[in-house]
Amino acid sequence: MKAAVFHALGQPLAIETVKKPEAGPGEIVVKVHYCGVCGSDLHATHPGVFVVPDGTILGHEFAGEIVDSGAPGWKVGEMATALPNNACEDCRKQGLSQCKDQLGILCPNNTLTGFHPSAQGAYAEYVKFSAVEALRLPAAVKSREGATVEPLAVGLHAVTRGKVAMGERVLIMGGGPIGLAVTLFSKLAGARDVIVSEYAPARREAAGALGATAVIDPGREEVGPAFQQRAGGPPDIIFECVGVPGMIQTCVDLSRPYGRMVVVGVCMVEDKMVPMSAIFKEVNIQFILGYGRPDWRLVLDLLDAGRVDPRPMITDVVSLEELPAAFEALRKPSAQIKVMVRPGGGS
Repeated sequence: MKAAVFHALGQPLAIETVKKPEAGPGEIVVKVHYCGVCGSDLHATHPGVFVVPDGTILGHEFAGEIVDSGAPGWKVGEMATALPNNACEDCRKQGLSQCKDQLGILCPNNTLTGFHPSAQGAYAEYVKFSAVEALRLPAAVKSREGATVEPLAVGLHAVTRGKVAMGERVLIMGGGPIGLAVTLFSKLAGARDVIVSEYAPARREAAGALGATAVIDPGREEVGPAFQQRAGGPPDIIFECVGVPGMIQTCVDLSRPYGRMVVVGVCMVEDKMVPMSAIFKEVNIQFILGYGRPDWRLVLDLLDAGRVDPRPMITDVVSLEELPAAFEALRKPSAQIKVMVRPGGGS
């Protein structure tokens, strides 16, 4: 099969012919219809604290058609997606297909699909995963929308952990795919004001389409005064969805006394802040990583019911051959939001 393979920092992904995966006991292989490009994929191929090994096939936001099944109850022809978790060697030696401590994505020994050659991802024509992590796509959910379940689940998990409540004022720093997912679910949670601060015009426009009550261009306005002007008061909760040094301190400075912060952005380098600035306000700071299976199920249910529509964030669909150039372009994005690769067929 064809796949986009990472080899070394500073080199684009290489389109190569590799062995097609085969389903062993309890495993499923799907023909990849769509796979989203995630910011984590970019982080993992950039100098920093974590770089994927040579030979890794990235891609963990996918959906497609089952073509090979070694798992009872899962049939060829069904449409599926899957959480990217993989049980560690210790758990597998005990005959377990999931984390023995039920930590899921939080397990420090978890090998995530698309981040190691032992768990190859979906920048390829086919991808293999454990059936215990699989979820069927409802009939109303097409494979393109199915490939957005992973980033949507991150946003849902962030909003849930942040305990967004009816009538609250929400500030979202960053209008990338995760910031937009947080926007969508903050509005669904009943927030009165959902305001997104974002430099890129296309992302500000998408934020409005996904439920933002207002947007801020931080290149033209100071975020704090602009938020208060639009919302009539300071934010009750701030979501940091940028992941660059200094953003946590910025959010602390923007927070009200007893305010809440949720750090969703992934900063891959050392950062600094002044703890006293948060202490003086008794700011509650919550860090989050990923999601759980209930988040995925709820996202699928909401997609099935038509209550969530991720299409405004999907800006580009590229072929596998076009992926290396599109991937590198995302290191300095312009109008792109969610880029998807389409290695095979799909609707």
